[in-house]
Amino acid sequence: MRCLSIDIGGTKIAAALVENNQLSQRVQIATPQSKESGAMKAVLAELVAQYQGQFDAISVASTGIINQGILTALNPKNLGGLAEFPLKETLTQLTAKPIFLLNDVQAAVCAEYQHEDPQEIQNFVFITVSTGVGGGIIQNGQLLCEPHGIAGHLGHTLADPNGPICGCGRPGCVEVIASGRAIEAAAANWEAPCSAKEVFERFRQQELQAVQLVERSAKAIANLVADLKIGLDTQKIVIGGSVGLAEGYLPLVEKFMQALPSIYHCPIVKARYAGDAGLIGAAKWAEMNQQF
Repeated sequence: MRCLSIDIGGTKIAAALVENNQLSQRVQIATPQSKESGAMKAVLAELVAQYQGQFDAISVASTGIINQGILTALNPKNLGGLAEFPLKETLTQLTAKPIFLLNDVQAAVCAEYQHEDPQEIQNFVFITVSTGVGGGIIQNGQLLCEPHGIAGHLGHTLADPNGPICGCGRPGCVEVIASGRAIEAAAANWEAPCSAKEVFERFRQQELQAVQLVERSAKAIANLVADLKIGLDTQKIVIGGSVGLAEGYLPLVEKFMQALPSIYHCPIVKARYAGDAGLIGAAKWAEMNQQF
């Protein structure tokens, strides 16, 4: 099966033909920042037309929530302010081929889980620590994504009830403590403000302020891992994202996890796929659900 995979992010949209985990004709464009749906519809129409006649199905991995074919987000700013976008309806007007939709981190967990032995690992989680924090959950060998597309929004579990207000409106979410955006917001108040990337450079130079900030993030993720282990009996966790894969970050998460009682421990590994996880995982999801 050849799938047209589309990965919709807050700042960019990627598309490619995917077959047997191999990408071809990959393109990347800016995500429309208009609150009007017409701009997004035009971009999707252009992409589908570009690949017309070359695919058996379309599968979309998107930031935010896909609920009954409607794309939205806990924080609409992540979609350029666009909310309640009729994603499935738009695509069905562009093609008669089967259409599959899921969240981008749900797609990423599909990409990663295909390399596991389902007889050995039934409960498996992908956590991305990047601009935001998200997750994809495989439970009893099945992706959790129904009925409302919310499952896996791990960045909106609680890290600190007295923490800052998250973009979703709740105080102290993991995302507002651990994400790249959170790290950058904290560093903006330093005597010498810097970007999240610079925070990690200073962290590797063992500057105390940077070390404390990165440790704060890693500790929140370690506690999230513990919550997943005790709440879902998770057997393995993969961590990805620009922060999650930053040099020195994963050992910190493991250090804080190991400091907890052993019942909370869970194997953690780096993500196999980077920027193309959404595209590969979306195609895998279509393959898993193909009815044609």
